Amino acid sequence: EKIAASPGDFVKDLLLKPLRKSVPLLEGGLKPLVETPAFGCYHPLLKEQNLPYPETIDEYKRWAALNNLPTAEADPTKPVVAVLLYRKHVITEQPYLAELIRGLEQSGVVPIPCFINGVEAHTIVRDKLTSSHEQFNRNNLGIVDVDSLKPDACKVDAIVSTVGFPLVGGPAGSMEAGRQSEIANKILKAKNVPYFVAAPLLIQDIASWWESGVGGLQSTILYALPELDGAIDAVSLGGLCGDDIFLVKERVFALSNRIKKWHALKQKENKDKKIAMTLYGFPPGVGATGTAALLNVPKSIDETLATLRKEGYDLGVKEGEPLPTGEAIILALRNLEEVSAIMLGAQKGGEQALSKTRRDIAKIKREEEKESESDESSPNGNVLSLPDNTLQPAGMDVSPSTLRKWLSFPADWGPNEWGPCPQLPPNDILIRRMEKAWGNLEQYRGLNTNASGFNVAGFQLGNVFIGVQPALGVEGDPMRLLFERDLTPHPQYAAYYKYLQYKFQADAVLHFGMHGTVEWLPGSPLGNTGLSWSEQLLGAMPNVYVYAANNPSESIVAKRRGYGVIVSHNVPPYGRAGLYKQTAELRELLNEYRESQQLQKFGDRKLRGIVANQAAMAQLDNDVPCYSMETNELLSVNANDAENVWSDETFENWANALNEYLFVLENRLFSEGLHVLGRQPDAEQSERYLDAYFGEEMTKLEKRIVASTTFEHAAEISRAQTEDDKEEVDTPELAAIKKQLDKQFDIPASYSEKLSEAITIKSLLQRNDEELDVGLVSALNGDWVQPAAGGDLLRDGPGVLPTGRNIHALDPYRMPSNAAFIRGNHVANEIIARHRHENDGQYPETVSVNLWGLDAIKTKGESVAIVLALLGARSVKEKTGRVARYELIPLEELGRPRIDVLCNMSGIFRDAFANVVGLLDDCFSRCAEAEDEPIEMNFVRKHALEMQAKGLDATSSRLFSNPPGDYGSMVNERVGNSSWNDTQELGDTWASRNAYSYGKSSDEKGVARPEVLNELLRSTERVVQEIDSVEYGLTDIQEYYANTGAIVAAANAAKEDAADATEKDSNGAKSKPAFKKVQCSVVETFGKDAKGSVKDLDETLRLEYRTKLLNPRWAKAMAESGSGGAFEISQRMTALIGWGATTGFTEDWVYDGANETYVEDEEMRKLLQKNNPEAFRNVVKRMLEAHGRGMWNADADTIENLKKMYSDAEDRIEGVL
Repeated sequence: EKIAASPGDFVKDLLLKPLRKSVPLLEGGLKPLVETPAFGCYHPLLKEQNLPYPETIDEYKRWAALNNLPTAEADPTKPVVAVLLYRKHVITEQPYLAELIRGLEQSGVVPIPCFINGVEAHTIVRDKLTSSHEQFNRNNLGIVDVDSLKPDACKVDAIVSTVGFPLVGGPAGSMEAGRQSEIANKILKAKNVPYFVAAPLLIQDIASWWESGVGGLQSTILYALPELDGAIDAVSLGGLCGDDIFLVKERVFALSNRIKKWHALKQKENKDKKIAMTLYGFPPGVGATGTAALLNVPKSIDETLATLRKEGYDLGVKEGEPLPTGEAIILALRNLEEVSAIMLGAQKGGEQALSKTRRDIAKIKREEEKESESDESSPNGNVLSLPDNTLQPAGMDVSPSTLRKWLSFPADWGPNEWGPCPQLPPNDILIRRMEKAWGNLEQYRGLNTNASGFNVAGFQLGNVFIGVQPALGVEGDPMRLLFERDLTPHPQYAAYYKYLQYKFQADAVLHFGMHGTVEWLPGSPLGNTGLSWSEQLLGAMPNVYVYAANNPSESIVAKRRGYGVIVSHNVPPYGRAGLYKQTAELRELLNEYRESQQLQKFGDRKLRGIVANQAAMAQLDNDVPCYSMETNELLSVNANDAENVWSDETFENWANALNEYLFVLENRLFSEGLHVLGRQPDAEQSERYLDAYFGEEMTKLEKRIVASTTFEHAAEISRAQTEDDKEEVDTPELAAIKKQLDKQFDIPASYSEKLSEAITIKSLLQRNDEELDVGLVSALNGDWVQPAAGGDLLRDGPGVLPTGRNIHALDPYRMPSNAAFIRGNHVANEIIARHRHENDGQYPETVSVNLWGLDAIKTKGESVAIVLALLGARSVKEKTGRVARYELIPLEELGRPRIDVLCNMSGIFRDAFANVVGLLDDCFSRCAEAEDEPIEMNFVRKHALEMQAKGLDATSSRLFSNPPGDYGSMVNERVGNSSWNDTQELGDTWASRNAYSYGKSSDEKGVARPEVLNELLRSTERVVQEIDSVEYGLTDIQEYYANTGAIVAAANAAKEDAADATEKDSNGAKSKPAFKKVQCSVVETFGKDAKGSVKDLDETLRLEYRTKLLNPRWAKAMAESGSGGAFEISQRMTALIGWGATTGFTEDWVYDGANETYVEDEEMRKLLQKNNPEAFRNVVKRMLEAHGRGMWNADADTIENLKKMYSDAEDRIEGVL
């Protein structure tokens, strides 16, 4: 074997000399010592020529030119790519190296293969590689970002690391990745070329990758850690076959194609680039077209088109000519969805849609003029504008034969391209799978098809295509996915993306907002293969993805499965709910009562009755119950008793509690309206951000002055926040703010210590324009996009700003963090204490905890900490800070029983935190096997033994989710379609979708264990759900009721089934045993501490409905946000049905208030009808549905009025009105 050694190493040579003579079996003794330099360039031809590895890139390039290998000089159009290789793989002659380099060359890339030890990768990139950008800055602008750059540094167009890990430190620096990323960012920013990580799996075999995706530590090496450095488009190139590493050549071609497309973005002039802007429209029929969570899509389109025009993109209009507005574009796209337009085909249907759009705009303007000719203050005025000769019909009707061609692999592909894959796929395998799911393509007459084929329709503005991502095609049949785990996208969905690739020939696709569906399509859960649908439909198109900065969880799915380069955007300004209507009147009455106490100790008795009556009318008696101070008896809240029966002390105590609750309502935060991409907040909005963040830590005057100040050097101010040194002297900005404060008549006695931080936050908010001017523009230029941690300003602080960054998640091997463990322990103790208080001191035997990727990332593992605390376990960390295992706390130390925990994992948590899943499973296993612990002190062991007695296997399984590569409970689809009969049916839907067990063993990766899940549901007494941000409450999105509510439904159904079974076994007993329904605790984690963060489900729902859906301030802000705001209101009405369907939350006052706010209020009704008639129809539809299902006791006149409103809405949508 070769032995790496220094040529002049006398000691080694002396020791090896006798060894050479003592090995008679080796003819000639050992081979001569061969030095492999610490850095060098590799090529398989060097070995064939028996040449040493060149130790400089210049030397390699000269050799390559002499041997007629691809070079930049020979073909300047080809991208030059530095490929970082493991030196040890070069030494051990791993077979994949030759395949990789030759595959890159074969597919049109000029590789510069550099081998390194791994730890010094950043120094090689820093000193030996350069770029056109860096050279321009140095030579023309005098900007020297890297002073150690070598004079002979090689100019490259991209960097590919096959090492993985963080750039700085490599394997040795993996546990320091967060701290080292700043160094890497500085280096990569200087180069400003795409940085790819593409590597074979070094600790996972190819078969397991194809079967269940990249997992465990391998996923951290290839994805989580490189993402901290802004790495994009990670490609798994191959993996282990026995002890050797082999490539799948098809994956090398996929990497090459991605490199070439990013290179084209860098080389093309903007006027020649074609951009495919993809909007969303799911679910259909409820006004969702052109909407995205937290984002005002129409106005963001306006800002984006203005930016593209400024940057020189061809929008099909001359300089100075007006563009269509975003609202007009979206209205046209909605008209394009009509059946008649689909039947006419892409061209004629587009013409019809444009004609109808112009008629709709003219009609709306006539109505506005008729209603109020003098009202020029309307925030929605002039938002609909469609100048002639701007939008043009685009798309095509894709024939079945064309789609077959587009979805087929080359006919001559075989073992050479697919390599050691578990199966050799036929070239039409994707078509075969599609036809198995949807039938023969020629005979398919499903979604968006016409006589010519699959209708792909949109509009073009010059070189910008604007279309709507097709619906997935399962909404009309929500049960289908329960039985067809490998369901494919329907033909028209595939045709849409293939059209963008092959016919429109997009240079980049721009997914507009959070979030689409292409990254969630069937395929490998992590580490796309050539058969993954997201891989095939996106192809090599660079995917620029606009995403909310506070959602690093779902964005990593877009990044990892959808190759998304994230451009983050800010969340909308925060607002405080305030008090309104009955609650505002109640506050006035309480103040009046307090004033009466100045005349008599316990106040005016008449006022007591009025206060109690008002509280009852406001439906506050559930949230602020009254208990007798003498007997602790729950009292009825009514005017007579409060005035004549309650003792003075009882009323005083209740009035104090009522006042406290009103204070909570008044100061409750919510997102006010929707964010506009690239738009800076004005002074009023900035003040709301500061007020939400600082609260009472700053005076109103201080917040107002800072918010109203525009800082000229915002970037420099906000950058200074990262510096460790604290200056004693005020910065110029701080001094200026203090001077303004001094001029006010109410001069602060002392300045807030938070002033500097407030200035930093305001300067960061000013940089919202970087969402477009830096983030989007850089991505479309093919530049490296600055990475940043995704998160929440209120919880994570100003480090999550500015936006316009390529956001990433956290290092999964540090979960939970120390702070998260402390908070999680506090929350678990509070949950246990609440349960015991409500259940005669009994401990819960089983608690179901939802483990979601979003809250786990943002809270750094607080939900995991809750699981550990309930179980009676804690983290054991290595010196590096990495969590090595979870150990059980001795019962003597714990002082209570171990609570059993059913962990329901979201698909994102399951895929992103496989290491945590393994550690938790190991902990549960040891807990179940703790024979020295009595079962009354270890409920995990108790339940495991009970299941074993019933003949079940894997009785310590506690981590359940969807099947591998699958996501979602489908409960929200059923509620959205009204395709459900009762609560148990929805609970069964959830259980059937989440009966798959995961654990540390490679054999426990999505094993169906419905019996074990059912036993755990039967013993579940409480469900725990975290809420991680102000923006996404229980009532704001469908996923909460579809999971949390559905688990409650599933557990109650399991208990009822058990009671039925007991009844059957009870020898003819007439009544089945009663069971206690499952309780639910909601943990709000967005506060700065854990105190008071645990609430009951119904309490939280009432709090949210009072402060958002029924709050005139929230409603007005949403309604004035155009079509997207109307859709947000509509979705919350659907969610209201969802909570009633799953948990029985059916309180009349919520529906009464919604009807009063959105239907009976004429101004609001007309605004919603104009902005989004389909959304308004859904609002009315949900009210009628609630009444029809017995959720709302509305009077006959109300129902008749709603039926008329629904009929009018239908006519308006059909064009009759």
